[in-house]
Amino acid sequence: MNIASFIIYCFIVTFTPGPTNIVILSTVHNYGSKKAIEYTYGATIAFGLLLGLSALLNTMLITVLPKILIGMQIIGTIYMLYLAYQIYRMDTSKPADSHAGTFISGFLMQFLNPKVVLFTMTVIPSFILPYYTDMRAVTISVFVITVIGFLAFLAWILFGTIFKGFLQKHDRIVNVGMALCLVYATLMIWK
Repeated sequence: MNIASFIIYCFIVTFTPGPTNIVILSTVHNYGSKKAIEYTYGATIAFGLLLGLSALLNTMLITVLPKILIGMQIIGTIYMLYLAYQIYRMDTSKPADSHAGTFISGFLMQFLNPKVVLFTMTVIPSFILPYYTDMRAVTISVFVITVIGFLAFLAWILFGTIFKGFLQKHDRIVNVGMALCLVYATLMIWK
């Protein structure tokens, strides 16, 4: 397994602006960091739950249908390239809108967030299952990815205003750089 590609993919997907991160940032601005942390706990638990469900489902599918892995890798590659394109053309100047951040809203947001759902469905079969299928390795991978996601959420809380200002000031450079890193991570799936 190409660890660098895996880590780059996880960091890019979790740290780049998406619905959950934007809501966290908006919650920090509108309601403060304490409320944003409450929201983040719910989002993190749901993120880990989605990863665990994805790992379980994908492990069962690979056991039953070993050739499904190549299909999941293709879907993961297409999604990652789509995500790179979306990051490339992202407009961070639009204001974020948020309701009060609660644990429940953070939890439920993950199940409605297409970025998270697609990520959790593609990261395990694209990066983990081609190399590891035992439950211990898959469980450790789910835990590591969940921690990376939690760190991303915390970064959006801790650097709220500064991070938002930086992205708006240098949005084109940041978006192109993140998109290129994501394309690199996509290419590394097939090595």
